[in-house]
Amino acid sequence: MDDERQRIVRVAGARRAKLTRVEGTTSEPHVKSAPSAPTDGERGPNDERMLREVPPHY
Repeated sequence: MDDERQRIVRVAGARRAKLTRVEGTTSEPHVKSAPSAPTDGERGPNDERMLREVPPHY
């Protein structure tokens, strides 16, 4: 089990440590998908009210 875990590697002169690579992973960042907005016909009973409301700290 310890072989599958990442290890912390200190880098001389750097402020941050690095992690070792784990088998089966990539170094590419995850791409966030755009949130899907409902189409005009897919509105719920409370959608209009929710869009008008503003939190009290605004």
